[in-house]
Amino acid sequence: MTDTDLSKPPRILVLGTGGTIAGAGAGARGTGAAYRPGGLSLDVLVGHLAALGLEADLHPQEIARIGSQDIGFAEWQALHAACSAANADPAIDAVIITHGTDTAEETGLLLDLTLPTTKPVILVGAMRPADAVGADGMRNFANAVKVAGDPQAAGRGVMLVMGDAVLAARDARKAATSAIDAFRSFPRGPLARVTPATLDWFGPAHRVGEAARYAFPAALPRTAILTAGAGMDALPVEALLGIGVKGIVLAGMGQGNAPRVVLEALSACAAAGVPVVRAARVDEGLVDRNVEVDDDALGLVAARALGPARARMLLMVLIANGITDPRQVQAAFDAG
Repeated sequence: MTDTDLSKPPRILVLGTGGTIAGAGAGARGTGAAYRPGGLSLDVLVGHLAALGLEADLHPQEIARIGSQDIGFAEWQALHAACSAANADPAIDAVIITHGTDTAEETGLLLDLTLPTTKPVILVGAMRPADAVGADGMRNFANAVKVAGDPQAAGRGVMLVMGDAVLAARDARKAATSAIDAFRSFPRGPLARVTPATLDWFGPAHRVGEAARYAFPAALPRTAILTAGAGMDALPVEALLGIGVKGIVLAGMGQGNAPRVVLEALSACAAAGVPVVRAARVDEGLVDRNVEVDDDALGLVAARALGPARARMLLMVLIANGITDPRQVQAAFDAG
């Protein structure tokens, strides 16, 4: 927002995709475990938020009402188009996307890679459905509004607001299946702490005025994650080639390792023009080049700080943008 806008409530486009934040069906007492993601419409969610009396002008636009395990290219394309339109609209100050938590890290990274940093774009979700005891969705939503309306929120890339923390989409990952504080940030910590009443940034905006890093793809190539396990052979690699994958991410042991026969098969893929990125199946840590695996000799790429899910998303965007040479792919992963 410009200085002249500070006296007015921020005008925020709210894009809904469903997820647990819009979930319903926890039972009459709100204690049931089962629920339906996206059971509540975005208008109902925004209405609940408006009842809190927040100083914000919210404009809902429903993209989907699904669990985020079912999100795909059609929804990503619609989200990107809506965010791009909001960036070009001087009447819109920020965008909030309500989203399921299972794939929030993939959607967040895709948008972070393909949108400029002109206006804040914030994903928000919940770990408990809206009608459950101790539901966290409205607090997270109110926190997202607090972030979206802050003049210092621009220039930080796409963000995720969960559990009173503001995380950069590049760093955020879901690290627990059901804990209320399920998201972690690596290698950098949270950008800020937030409540509906307070917001404390931990540093200045670091991406002010950045253009989109990559063009949003016309389509995403078939790219697979292969999880390494003790005693496995090369047949899964051959099977992936048989279905026409254009890229492979290895969710490897330790620092992205795998049995020798698997690495040799993956090296053959790389030699045939199918980029291969080594990530780790462990929860956190860097995957460096040439530590236990000779990446230079095998033609492989080290994922660095990205886990398998986000590594796959970055690899898909790179391939769609015509970037397949291992050295160029490595440079993109190193960029952090």
